[in-house]
Amino acid sequence: MVDISGKDITLREAVARAEIIMKPETFSIIETGGTAKGDVLGVARVAGIMAAKEAGRLIPMAHPINLTGVGVDFRLQSPDAVHIEARVRTAGKTGAEMEALTAAGVAALAIYDMCKAVDRGMVINNIRLVEKSGGKSGTYRREGEDQWER
Repeated sequence: MVDISGKDITLREAVARAEIIMKPETFSIIETGGTAKGDVLGVARVAGIMAAKEAGRLIPMAHPINLTGVGVDFRLQSPDAVHIEARVRTAGKTGAEMEALTAAGVAALAIYDMCKAVDRGMVINNIRLVEKSGGKSGTYRREGEDQWER
C-alpha cells in the first residue's frame, strides 16, 4: 500500500453508479414490491452500504478508511433497468472512490441475487466513478452525467 501518513485530513466524497438490465417482467416485480426473498431494493441498499464498509478488506491495496456517510439510491428506468448510485463520505487522508464503486457494484449483485430465480439473464454493467472531491487532486466529475435529485 502507498504510505499516506504525510497527507492532510480533508473531507472527501465519491459518487459511483452502476446499472442492471433485466427482462421487463423482472423489472415489474421490483417495481411492485419485491420477490419471495423480500424487498429487492431495500436489501440492495443495505448490501451496498455493507460493501462500502468492507472495501479496504476486499481490495488488496485499498486503505481501510473510516466512513462518515454512505447512501445508496436507485432510479427505476422502465421497462428494463435499475440504475444505482452510491455516495460515500469520509474525513481522512485518502479518497473514498473504491468504497463508492464497491457499494454500487455489490448493490447490483444483490439485485441479481434477489431476482435470479425469475431472470438469470440479467446484465450488470457500466460501473463507474461519477464524481470525487477533496484531497490534493481536487474535484473530478465525469462528463455527461446528470445530478440525481435527493
